[in-house]
Amino acid sequence: MLEKKRTKSDLVDSIYERTGQELRSIRETVDLFLEEIKAALEAGQSVELRGFGTFEIRERKGRQRARNPKTGALVSVEDHAVVAFRSGKELKASVWGLPGKRNAGS
Repeated sequence: MLEKKRTKSDLVDSIYERTGQELRSIRETVDLFLEEIKAALEAGQSVELRGFGTFEIRERKGRQRARNPKTGALVSVEDHAVVAFRSGKELKASVWGLPGKRNAGS
């Protein structure tokens, strides 16, 4: 069965073990990389990482009647933007045969 998740710290540690570079330097590089992605999205640009995927902003239409999932109360939701990720061809191919959530227990 697949592990549930890996954190940014786990990724930094893995890069450290593979490269032997300074842990502090790796952490700073990863943080800068993520900041650049965030800045591009905030500026309305998409970020394409060839072979991996594309981060982009999508518009969501608001609704007059929506439900708060915790309380069940009716609320109004305005138009808003969300971040979406589309996996690239190579990433899709590499995970194609992995078990998903639905059949992970079988």
